Amino acid sequence: MQEKTPVPVLSLRGVSKNFGGVHALVDVDLDVREREVLAVVGDNGAGKSTLAGVLAGAYRPDAGEVRLDGAPVVLDPPATARALGIATVFQDLALMDDLDVVENLFLGHETRRGPLLDEVAMERRAWALLDQLAATVPSVREPVRTLSGGQRQVVAVARALLGSPRVVVLDEPTASLGVRQTAEVLNLVVRLRERGHAVVLISHQAADLQAVADRILVLRLGQVHDVFTGDTSYEDLLAAMTGAVRPGTRRGGSRKAVAP
Repeated sequence: MQEKTPVPVLSLRGVSKNFGGVHALVDVDLDVREREVLAVVGDNGAGKSTLAGVLAGAYRPDAGEVRLDGAPVVLDPPATARALGIATVFQDLALMDDLDVVENLFLGHETRRGPLLDEVAMERRAWALLDQLAATVPSVREPVRTLSGGQRQVVAVARALLGSPRVVVLDEPTASLGVRQTAEVLNLVVRLRERGHAVVLISHQAADLQAVADRILVLRLGQVHDVFTGDTSYEDLLAAMTGAVRPGTRRGGSRKAVAP
């Protein structure tokens, strides 16, 4: 008897999104499974940011549907997406530079003891979250502006985890980071998978994605061009992103694609 395939945590079916005459997403199908890192890669203008916005509830699709555990849902506004267990960390991180780590984590959701803020409880929770992510910060009372790019990314992700999401969407988390900081963020992605989260990792840097991705979905001109295994060569990914044909291969003849 054939084993039944588990229903994906989050799916898109036939999702399209237009901005005036611009077709940002065209008939996109996507599945995100438990304990999986699904990387989404594409060149500038491929539709990655729009996809992140749809998953975050910032944009409502013009066509198609979003499914959670196989059931259709409407994600917008973003508060609805968060309530349904989908947390998105955008490239700008939305951190307050002059506030410390604890203040950034709990901004708008402070823990209170009577009329007063429970600073001790919030600080303990902050350290517990950072420890679970194997993060290293000098102090949770340091202003965020003093942290490295990788440490700032960790703080933004830790804030997203306060709502115990099932799916974590990371939009260009390694953009503008150095080699060491990029490694920190990729280790963070692995930790999220180990914690049981489904992770959608959106980036234009294909080489970074290969280190942690279980599957890699290539967007080109708003459409899903292919879905690859994580061990696909960088050359094949680059060819899929740009539409180029590798020397010595026929178009569509050497790709190691997998079903979504």
